[in-house]
Amino acid sequence: MNGTDLLADRFEEHRGHLKAVAYRMLGSLAEAEDAVQEAWLKLSRSDADDIENLGGWLTTVVGRVCLDMLRSRTRRHEEPLDDTFVPDPVIRPLSTIDPEQEVLQADSVGLALLVVLEALEPAERIAFVLHDMFAVPFDDIAPIVERSSAATRQLASRARRRVKGATPSAEPDLGRQRQVLDAFMAAARAGDFEALLAVLDPDVVLRADSGPLVRGVAASKVVRGAKPVAEQALLFRQLARSAQSLQLVLVNGTVGVLNAPEGRPISVMGVTVADGRITEMYILADPERLAALDLPELDG
Repeated sequence: MNGTDLLADRFEEHRGHLKAVAYRMLGSLAEAEDAVQEAWLKLSRSDADDIENLGGWLTTVVGRVCLDMLRSRTRRHEEPLDDTFVPDPVIRPLSTIDPEQEVLQADSVGLALLVVLEALEPAERIAFVLHDMFAVPFDDIAPIVERSSAATRQLASRARRRVKGATPSAEPDLGRQRQVLDAFMAAARAGDFEALLAVLDPDVVLRADSGPLVRGVAASKVVRGAKPVAEQALLFRQLARSAQSLQLVLVNGTVGVLNAPEGRPISVMGVTVADGRITEMYILADPERLAALDLPELDG
């Protein structure tokens, strides 16, 4: 085994961690993979013998790459991403977790948190993710965001306040989540408007991201309130009746629904459940992004 092979093996030991870091920074699985690959390219061009802490060095490199990607994303959009944006979901079987994905799945970051992170300034997001989620010291983050350690601490603190104020409380028990979602799906299939209202929080918010090309009734939208959300569920109840194509899965660590007839994903829905009702719904139905998802082997 030559030096390059040895270095590649050392890098692979950190790949899962690096992808988890990049995903939380970017909210995109494809972009996270790109950031990790860029870190490998930078490592392969460096003198690895001079790197004392390879994991820390790679995390810093991924942080810089992600900051550049976030800044580029901000420049491409004259206005912030609109409220319909739903981050890439991490989908896993409900019964088991793929051992190779345990690092990505551990301390799962929910879709609700990723939506809040999208609203942060790039430097705020980097500082918050690296420090609060991965315990990177502010002295190590400061050079990445080109601030002093004190200013970097302020970035993370400001992001923390925004996250705390905007992230909904959630039911942690998967069994209770499943009961609520089962009740929602049964009501939708039956066309039972009152039963839908009973399982939806009065202030529920539905975000449906169908991408820029879908128009008409299936277009991207934000719907607020139990009655309007229940009406949306009834519009698509014919889909809900197609039980064979619907499967309960883990979506970013909580119970959700995958609609994938013949293994081809049409939509993924994640929910936030609190006090026995659904408070947040996130539906990704963008054909291009769904086609790029790497679906695991799911339950039959």
